Amino acid sequence: MRFNVSSSALSSRLISLSKVINAKNTMAILDSFLFEVHNGQIVITASDSENTMNTVLPLENCEGEGDFTVSAHTVIDAVKELPEQPLNIEVNMDESKIYISYQNGKYNFPIQGAEEYPRMQGFTGNVTVVNIDSSMVNECITRSLFATASDELRPVMNGVYFDFTPDALAIVASDGHKLVRNMLLSIKSETPSAFILPKKPANLLKNVLGKDGGDMEIKFDERMAEIRYSDGCLSCRLIEGRYPNYGSVIPQNNPNQLTVDRKSLLGGLRRVLPFASESSELIKLHIEDGRLELSAEDIDFATNAVENITCSYIGMPMNIGFKGSSLVDILNNISGDDVVLELADPSRAGLVLPAEQPENQNVLMLLMPMLLND
Repeated sequence: MRFNVSSSALSSRLISLSKVINAKNTMAILDSFLFEVHNGQIVITASDSENTMNTVLPLENCEGEGDFTVSAHTVIDAVKELPEQPLNIEVNMDESKIYISYQNGKYNFPIQGAEEYPRMQGFTGNVTVVNIDSSMVNECITRSLFATASDELRPVMNGVYFDFTPDALAIVASDGHKLVRNMLLSIKSETPSAFILPKKPANLLKNVLGKDGGDMEIKFDERMAEIRYSDGCLSCRLIEGRYPNYGSVIPQNNPNQLTVDRKSLLGGLRRVLPFASESSELIKLHIEDGRLELSAEDIDFATNAVENITCSYIGMPMNIGFKGSSLVDILNNISGDDVVLELADPSRAGLVLPAEQPENQNVLMLLMPMLLND
């Protein structure tokens, strides 16, 4: 079997796929990529038994067909340092060897058969199929991942929730203290359905979905999902269980509204946060007309800091406390020049929204307050 392929195309695809492979695997063959050469193209697959990702590359001057596995570590090390050039690859199944020649040299190393490589099981329940713009999903996943939990007792919180409703697709993440809700207003589903995508496949998708758009197809049942995008496919097990009613924790009546420059607030928080108690990271916000005062103190080390920021505020003067690092995370993951903080009272969750919403989207982030001692 012989074929030619671009070195940079092969290297970039292998590096993306390598993120699927675990550092330690229960099956030795999962340390390898599966290569399937058929019909003038190669399908390369990586798996950890719960997540399987593949990508398709067109080949030039392809002679012969076949399937084999090759050590992921070895093949990536062989091609990642090569400048862009065509690679001439010959696979000798009888010798169980692959020969790669390039402009100034050549490699050869062992391969194995593909018979033992595990295949993802198919769907067993009722399958829902949705087509959606990949760049929008990429935006929402990127914006949401920081809010997912790492909670063994509540595994449903450890993923990104896709909630298809007649009004919109909501993509949600929460750890019980902070919450992100992205509404894609152009995606409406007559029949409500939902799934929870675990953190690892969500991160894998974030790395491969293009920012320039293009349709992707999501198929899912109660147990697994299959997501097809422009140059590949991800199949994964879903988190089973019922996601909490996220809508019930979002306060609806918030008469106090603060509008502030996002970077100014972020910079102020970063300067004040080092002076907060290391255990609580409590930042106090004092808000009144035209002025936001950030303050922090650590009684144990006798340190404190105060910073004033110009803002626009409609509402009653208020003192409210938030965990500083969580507020920084929210501001880092929200886009736009200005943000709006909607507040009801110091005991209820604060909402953070972009002053200008992305087209066909509604982005909302929520942070639970912390108790102030004064």
